[in-house]
Formats: sequence, C-alpha cells, structure tokens
Amino acid sequence: MQFPLNKFTKNGIKVELDYMHPQEQEVVRTLLNLVIFEGKTYPQKQPLSPTEFAAYWLSQDAFVVRAVEQSNTHKPKDILGAFYLKPNFPGRCSHICNAGFIVQPQLRGQGIGQFMGESMLLIAASLGYEAVMFNLVFATNIPSITLWQKLGFEIIGRIPQAAKLADGQVIEAVMMYRALC
Repeated sequence: MQFPLNKFTKNGIKVELDYMHPQEQEVVRTLLNLVIFEGKTYPQKQPLSPTEFAAYWLSQDAFVVRAVEQSNTHKPKDILGAFYLKPNFPGRCSHICNAGFIVQPQLRGQGIGQFMGESMLLIAASLGYEAVMFNLVFATNIPSITLWQKLGFEIIGRIPQAAKLADGQVIEAVMMYRALC
C-alpha cells in the first residue's frame, strides 16, 4: 500500500492516513487518555503512562489521521484520529487481527472513523491478516456498532455485564468479526 491515504471529511478538512510517527505518540496517548476518561468505550479505568501506552497501542502497527490543510479550527498536521492494528491472538491464530480506534471528540460524526475503518480493512488484508475481530465493543457504543456493521462485521457473541461505565451503569459488550478473504 502507498501511504499516506487522502480524503476530505464531511466538514471539508483534507486529511491523510499514515503510519504514526514517533513524535506523534504523546498526542495519541493524550487522546486515548481523554477517551478513557470519558469512560464509555475503552475498558481501562486509569490514564495510561507512556510505557503502558506503548505496550497497548504500539506493539505492532499504529496509524494516525492528520489534518493536512489549514481550516478554521485545525492547523496543518493536527492529529484527528488514530488506530492500532495487531494480531488478536498468538501463533496459530495470529491471522486474525484486532484494532482499536479513537477520534477527537469534537470531530466525531465527520467520517474520520469510517475512513479509518475502511483503510484498516485494506491495510489488514495487505499485511496478510485473514480476518478482523473486535473482542469488546460496548453495547452502548451505537456509532461504532453501526459503523462496523456497515463495513460488513457481524456480531458473533455477547458478554453480559462486561463493563462498568464511569457513570456506574453496567452494560454488555459484543464481539464482532469480519473475514477479509
């Protein structure tokens, strides 16, 4: 695959999707910690230290979506979203990958998640993965479930009482799967 991949968001920001650069790691860690603090989509309860972030997010391939043109609210090269891609299981099952996604809160609904999801499917296939599996999509995360189903994922299982949200609500999670070949 040729990187960067380019697209315009729904609100007209020209963006590029590329491998994360080392100097972008702290920005992505800060964004992930913001999402963790929101307490609605990731299982972690506490912010991740640089070492914890590296072990969780940087163990294989990590990508970012950057703004590449000046707009009213974004300077060039702002990080608008990010995702990782890695084997979901070791050894004999490493042909099934897993990915995690984050988008700047003020830019949700602008197509950045869909751009990352569509790109991830192409990247995963180009890296030799044969399927993608999400182990823990909170059932209250309707935008994500809707997007993944739109991209061909199926719900293959449910985990009752899987997550205790920041507001105290206990919810189920779903497992989602999509073959790439």
